[in-house]
Amino acid sequence: MHIKEALLPSILFFLFATTLYAQDRPAPYGLTVNLLSQTGQVYLNGYPATTPIEKAVSQREAFRYTEISNRRPVFGWIVPPGAGNTLQTAYRLLVASERELLLKDSADLWDSGKVDDTASANIPYGRKALEPGKIYFWKVKIWDHQGNESPFSHISSFKSAENLVDYATDRYPIERQDDYPVTIHPIGNGRYLADFGKAAFGRVRVKLFSHSGSDSVTLHLGEAIRGDAVDRSPGGTIRYSQYKIKLDKGWKTYIVTIPPDKRNTGSQAILMPEYIGEVTPFRYCEIENYNHPLAEKQLIRESAFYPFNDTDSHFHSSDTLLNQVWEICKYTIKATSFLGIYVDGDRERIPYEADALINQLSHYCVARDYSMARFTHEYLIRRPTWPTEWQLQSVLMAWEDYRYTGNKLSLAQFYEDLQAKTLIALSDERGFISTRTGKVTPELLRSIHFDGQLRDIVDWPHTGILGLEKEEGGETDGFVFTDINTVVNAFHYRALVLMAQIAEALEKREDRDFYADRAAKLKQSFHTYLFDRKRGVYVDGIGTDHASLHANMFPLAFGLVPEKQVDRVMEFIRSRGMACSVYGSQFLLDAIYDAHDDQYGLQLLTSTGERSWYNMIRVGSTITLEAWDNKYKPNQDWNHAWGAAPANLIPRKLMGIEPMEPGFKKISIKPQPGSLRSAEIKHPTIRGDISVGFTHEPGQSFRLEVEIPANTTANISLPFYSRGQTLLINGSPAKYKRQGNFSLIEDIGSGKWVFVVER
Repeated sequence: MHIKEALLPSILFFLFATTLYAQDRPAPYGLTVNLLSQTGQVYLNGYPATTPIEKAVSQREAFRYTEISNRRPVFGWIVPPGAGNTLQTAYRLLVASERELLLKDSADLWDSGKVDDTASANIPYGRKALEPGKIYFWKVKIWDHQGNESPFSHISSFKSAENLVDYATDRYPIERQDDYPVTIHPIGNGRYLADFGKAAFGRVRVKLFSHSGSDSVTLHLGEAIRGDAVDRSPGGTIRYSQYKIKLDKGWKTYIVTIPPDKRNTGSQAILMPEYIGEVTPFRYCEIENYNHPLAEKQLIRESAFYPFNDTDSHFHSSDTLLNQVWEICKYTIKATSFLGIYVDGDRERIPYEADALINQLSHYCVARDYSMARFTHEYLIRRPTWPTEWQLQSVLMAWEDYRYTGNKLSLAQFYEDLQAKTLIALSDERGFISTRTGKVTPELLRSIHFDGQLRDIVDWPHTGILGLEKEEGGETDGFVFTDINTVVNAFHYRALVLMAQIAEALEKREDRDFYADRAAKLKQSFHTYLFDRKRGVYVDGIGTDHASLHANMFPLAFGLVPEKQVDRVMEFIRSRGMACSVYGSQFLLDAIYDAHDDQYGLQLLTSTGERSWYNMIRVGSTITLEAWDNKYKPNQDWNHAWGAAPANLIPRKLMGIEPMEPGFKKISIKPQPGSLRSAEIKHPTIRGDISVGFTHEPGQSFRLEVEIPANTTANISLPFYSRGQTLLINGSPAKYKRQGNFSLIEDIGSGKWVFVVER
C-alpha cells in the first residue's frame, strides 16, 4: 500500500476531529453596537415586547427601540473563555441587510474577511456609511491563539436613526416593570398598608371593586412610614403624596397618574418621556376607605428605570453589614436611572458633575452599561453647573469613560472642550488657579459653555445655609476659603495629569508634554506653598493655617502627597473621621485605600455611626440619601445616587479590580481586605465578567480565587508577609515581586486561578 493511502484514514480522522472541536468551541457573545448590547430589543409603553425590530418598524404600535445615530458605528463582543490564557488573534465580521443572508454566512453590506487583530471592542464599520432608517443585521466569529476557529455568534440587529451624524451617544428607551407588594396589611377601618420592599420611581395601577359606583378611596404614596401609616409629613424632600379615586361600579383597573412637580419639571430639569409618564419615588402605598379584601396582585407599582441587568454583578462577604451597604448602593444605581441620565435625585432632577462622577464609577461596577454615563458626561460639557471643582470633574469623567470602554471617540469629539475644562486660563505663574483674582473672563466662561458665576464649593452644604444652625457647621470641616484654594488646585492638578494622558491617547504629543509640564510645576508649588511641614498637613489655602479633612484627602486621592509624607497626612485624616458629606466620602475612601490603610477603609464602610451608610438603612430608606442624616441637610431627599459610592469603592478598592489598560485589556486585581475574613464578587466589564473571591486569616494567610475574562491579562497583588513566605499558584511555587506591602504576580492570563500566600 502506498504511504499516502496508509495515512489517509488518520488524516481524515484528524480533519473530522478538528472540525468537530471547532464546532464545539463557544461562539462570541455579548455583542454591542456603539457600546449598546440590546439594540434589537423592542419596547411597548416601556415594557419589553416580543416583536422583532425588523417587524416593529412597520406595525401600527407605539413601539420604542434604540436607534444608532452614527454613520460609522463600532462593534464589539466578548471572547468566550477557553482552557486558559485564551487570546483572540483574528475575527470575521458580517453585516447584512437581511437576516436570511447571515443564516447562509453571507453578507451584502460588509464581509470583513479574516482580520488578524486582537481587538474585540470598538471595531469601526468598514464599508460605506450607514443609510438612515434601515434595519441592519450582523454576526462575528473569531480565531484564538491556538488557531481554533469559533462558530459565528448569534445574529444581532439594530436600526439606524432617521438622521445620521458623525458622532452621537445613543441610549436605550426607558424600561418599565411591574412590582407587587411584599406585604399587604389590613390596618382596620377600611385601610390597608402595602410595602413594596424597596422604593422605586413609578406610579400605581390598582384593581378595585365597588357595589354602588358612588364611593371613593384615597391612596397615600410615600418613602417613609410612621407607625402603621404612610408618613404624611416626612420632612425635607422625602416624598409623600395622596390621590383620590372615584370608583365605578364593579371591578375596574385604575392608573393613578402623577401630576408634575413645579420644582423638578422646571426649565433645567430632565423631563420624563411621554410614553412612560410622570413618576414619584415611593415604597409604601396606603389605601384608605376600601371595604373589600385587597389581594397582592390587585396592587401594582409600574416602576421605571434605564435597562439594568440585576445579575451583571454580585458581592457577598463575611460581614453582613457590608453586604447591606453593597445592596442599598447597587440598587440605588438602578432605581435612580429612571430618566436615562444621572440627576441629583427627585428634588430638582438636574444633572450635576459631582453626582455624575460617582454615578458613573458605580454604574460601571454594577452593570455592563456605558451609555448612560457617557451621555450624562457629554450633556454636562455643554450644560455645566456652577462649582469650580465640578467643571474640572468633566476631565475626570472623560478619562474614566476611556479607561472602562477603551473607546476614544468621545475624547476626540470633545477634546477642545476638555482642554477648556482644565481651567488652565485661571492659572498664575506658580501654576495655581483661582476664581477670585480677576481671571474669570467672558471668554473663559464661553469656552466652558457656562453662563453664570463660578464659585468654589469644596463640599456641600456649607455652613449656615439651608436651615443649618451654628451647631451644624456644614460639610466642609470648617474649610477656610482663600484666593488660592487647596481643594480647587488639587482638582486642577488631577485634570492636568489626565489631560496629558488624554492627549497621549489621541497622539497629540505636544499637548501631552504641555499638560505634563504644567502638572509637574503645580505639584512642586502645591507642596511648597500649601504643606505645613511642622504639622505634616496641607492647609486650606494660601493665607490661612487652618487644615481641614478636605485639604488633605483630595491631595492624597489625586497623587499630590509625596510618599514620605503619606503616613503623616493619613494620621491627620484618621483624626477627622467622616467629616465630609456623602459626596466627599468618595474621595476620602479613594485616598484611604490608595494609601493602603485598608482597615480604616473597612471601618468607615461598615460604620454604624450617624455619618455612615448603615445610618441610611437604619432610618428606613432603601435608596441612598443625599446626606448622612436630615440634620446635616434639612432639605435632603431619600433617592440620591451620589450617596452610593460603596457601589464602586467595594469593587475598585476593597476587592481591588481596576483597568490597568483602557477597556480592561489589562486588569489589576489588588484586594485590600483589612480584617474582612472572606468576600466574593462578580464585576462586569466590556470584555466579560471578572470573578474574585478570597478567604483571609489576617497576618497569616490569604487565598485568592480569580476568573479572568478571555482576551485579557492581569496583574495580581497579594499581601506580603515576609521574605520567608510561601506563595503558590494553582498549587505550585511561584515567583513574585515585592511592591511595598504587596506580592505582585504579573501577566496572568485568562481562566481560573488559585493563589495562596502564607507567612
